[in-house]
Amino acid sequence: QVQLVESGGGLVQAGGSLRLSCAASGRTSSSYTMAWFRQAPGKEREFVAGISRSGGNTNFADSVKGRFAISRDNAENTVDLQMNSLKPEDTAVYYCAAGTVWLPARWPTSYDYWGQGTQVTISS
Repeated sequence: QVQLVESGGGLVQAGGSLRLSCAASGRTSSSYTMAWFRQAPGKEREFVAGISRSGGNTNFADSVKGRFAISRDNAENTVDLQMNSLKPEDTAVYYCAAGTVWLPARWPTSYDYWGQGTQVTISS
């Protein structure tokens, strides 16, 4: 089993930056493909970014390409999401996810473990 805990959420003005972190415990994070999803009230959970087990492959939603970056530190068992040039439409609860897929998948059903989420609010 894997436990995931997100941190770093908060309130940021449009155009600002925020860095989210996901800490994994249990099995080592290097065993899993990791991803970030987000969900706004009344909307479906949306893929944001994913990273392969070794960090060699990444995948981003079109809405965040060029603004967000995902990275992982397998020695520390963490995966981060650096968010720049934030927009009000980025407001959501952000979730960290882990799965056994070889490459970062875009669908929530591809992932087996989920964190509790961290709120990100962007003001205009």
